[in-house]
Amino acid sequence: MIWFIAILTSASLVLFVPLVRRTLLTGPIFGLYRKLLPSMSQTEKEALEAGTVWWEGELFSGKPAWEKLLAYPAPNLSAEEQSFLNNECEQLCRLVSDWETTQKHHDLSPEAWAFIKDKGFLGMIIPKAYGGLQFSAYAHSQVAQKLSTQCGASAVSVMVPNSLGPAELLLHYGTDAQKNYYLPRLARGEEIPAFALTNPNAGSDAASIPDVGIICKGMHDGKEVLGMRVTWDKRYITLGPICTILGLAFRLHDPEKLLGDKEDLGITCALVPTHHEGVNIGRRHFPLNAVFQNGPNWGRDVFMPLEWIIGGPAMAGQGWRMLMECLAAGRSISLPASNTGMAKLATRATGGYARVRSQFKTAIGKFEGIEEPLARMGGHTYLMDAARMMTATAIDLGEKPSVASAIVKYHITERARIVVNDAMDILGGKGICLGPNNFMGRAYQQVPVSITVEGANILTRSLIIFGQGAIRCHPYVLSEMRAAQNPDAPQARVNFDRAISGHVAFAITNGVRTLGHGLTRGLFAAAPAKVAPEAKGYYKDLARYSAAFAFLSDVSMGVLGGELKRREKLSARLGDILSLMYLASATLRRYEVEGRQTADAPLMHWAMQDALFKIQAAFDGVLANFPSRVLAKMLNAMIFPLDRLLGREHGVPTDELGHQVAQLLIGPSATRDRLTAGMYAPLDENDAVGVVELALAATVACEPIDAKIKAAQKLRQVGAGNTAIREAMDAGVITAAEYALLERRAYLRDKAVRVDDFPQDFHHESVVSRNLASVPMPHKLAA
Repeated sequence: MIWFIAILTSASLVLFVPLVRRTLLTGPIFGLYRKLLPSMSQTEKEALEAGTVWWEGELFSGKPAWEKLLAYPAPNLSAEEQSFLNNECEQLCRLVSDWETTQKHHDLSPEAWAFIKDKGFLGMIIPKAYGGLQFSAYAHSQVAQKLSTQCGASAVSVMVPNSLGPAELLLHYGTDAQKNYYLPRLARGEEIPAFALTNPNAGSDAASIPDVGIICKGMHDGKEVLGMRVTWDKRYITLGPICTILGLAFRLHDPEKLLGDKEDLGITCALVPTHHEGVNIGRRHFPLNAVFQNGPNWGRDVFMPLEWIIGGPAMAGQGWRMLMECLAAGRSISLPASNTGMAKLATRATGGYARVRSQFKTAIGKFEGIEEPLARMGGHTYLMDAARMMTATAIDLGEKPSVASAIVKYHITERARIVVNDAMDILGGKGICLGPNNFMGRAYQQVPVSITVEGANILTRSLIIFGQGAIRCHPYVLSEMRAAQNPDAPQARVNFDRAISGHVAFAITNGVRTLGHGLTRGLFAAAPAKVAPEAKGYYKDLARYSAAFAFLSDVSMGVLGGELKRREKLSARLGDILSLMYLASATLRRYEVEGRQTADAPLMHWAMQDALFKIQAAFDGVLANFPSRVLAKMLNAMIFPLDRLLGREHGVPTDELGHQVAQLLIGPSATRDRLTAGMYAPLDENDAVGVVELALAATVACEPIDAKIKAAQKLRQVGAGNTAIREAMDAGVITAAEYALLERRAYLRDKAVRVDDFPQDFHHESVVSRNLASVPMPHKLAA
């Protein structure tokens, strides 16, 4: 008994008395941790420190605060923003089309460019004090989404100036003189901005750019001034060929120490007028038939004054921090918005087409083989839009969610690729024959552009989402790293002791929680009290997986240490779990925010079941490839203890659920309108999407009339040939008005399903596809 008391007392002293704990336990661990911690460059430190942690931090906690998620404000537009969407955006959509921009102008038309500049599209993020529109992030997202449903070039040309670029950097870091001069000119469209970062030898590894500036004296405006001589070679720069002001990133050196004691000042950002001597722009890239302006620029030994540095000479060497701090906002809006718009276009138009197009006397949307991709399209689009809206809301709340922005960039663009591919499979020949009547072909061609830009998706998944998320979102890891890097050794030990003690308690708590949830399959996991009953179980599932993810992450970091950074496949799968929990959270939040629309429930269920199945698969992938097989088996027994007895908990969405989702896409309904809200869909039979909308409405209206004729045919009152419809009217089976509806349906159907054809010289800009009126359709009224 005395020995037991002595051991317990000693353990208590070590664990609960900070001075003793630091001396005997965490002190030695601290020394080892410092040795094992991988070295980190200044640019890596700045990237990790940039931005803020938002809802993704809750998912890393092991016990998400659902009330916090549901308390975030619903996204909404001001009256001014809504008017802009209803008027200026609609007008711009009417001025452009993918076919004209790619086939005739190889750019936006001069009229479209003039409209964009005149109506302030290039100044959405610029405050009204400088003549800008000062729109919210959500409004910016809505504009980009709508434009992308009509013409990719217009969306990109508007998105980029309002994303990471000169205006954003000036707003945060510019001098008053720079702001007062450039921001009004940018807002009025007098300047076209571009930002040049990527070098042929530094793409994904942008921090290693070899572009260089040397501090020196030179002549500017007839005077000798202190400046820099810059040499650069950039590529893939959107708006670069036509820009008038170039944001330029380069590494600045001061070999003569004219500014201070440092020679390598670091990455610096400057604003360079493109008419300046030595600046070379104008040549273009041609990215997969996309005609938004994109191309290289370069200069050799171009002298420019230090005042051209964004923020002035005081911000020399601060460029990487500036870029990292501003990246989250742009990456949270532009690509998620444009790719969600692309998915809405695909889902609405292809769903309508699947009801209009018939084969074997049946609408193709009613075949199970077509229902399967339609279900994927509907479920993914619902989830994508949920994540887009929630992340834009974070920006409006003042957040700069670096990890969440990487999540939505990767997962929304990947799902857009799936949705577009599914649309192409359903459309068949209609999708592959380009022309003014093809609403999907250009989107299909250009999907890889979104996959590639703003952080290539392979890199984002393998290195960034979990690599950055594990440090930023974990409640203790960043504090441990900061302590290890603190040169004040006594204070560093105190800080490390505090962090590592909390970390150990955190890991133990989540380990216990993981096993408990595993044994009960999340029955007692936390879920908010006031949510839709049909969704409550999903909150419990996510809470269970949050605890398991936090525990598995801690074990993985503890076992692999710095090696985890190089085990990219494991890191990617851990990132998948975090990402899918974020996307699923957004889906559940959307269902609540939109008023628990019962008719929309199949979309929510499909998205959630798909996400949970993939979370489960990602856990399996980590455990199957964990380096310690013994530990992998122990972890599997804790996370999924009942699977051998009861089988896997989560499967793919059922065929019946997929059928319900598909049915929502192939007929007019409020659900279909909510799913594709915000897209450009004019009721115009000369528009590729508009004619599908009109044909769908006519098809649905005519189905009861078709049923009358079929019943009459069974009674042999009407024949079965091409004259059946006329016979039905003559026999009084249908009225003249119904006959006219059938005639109109046939006309719209034929126009919706037709594909374009051209003469041999179709590359000539004046050549257009044949008008439908010139196409003979002898059987257009066939039943």
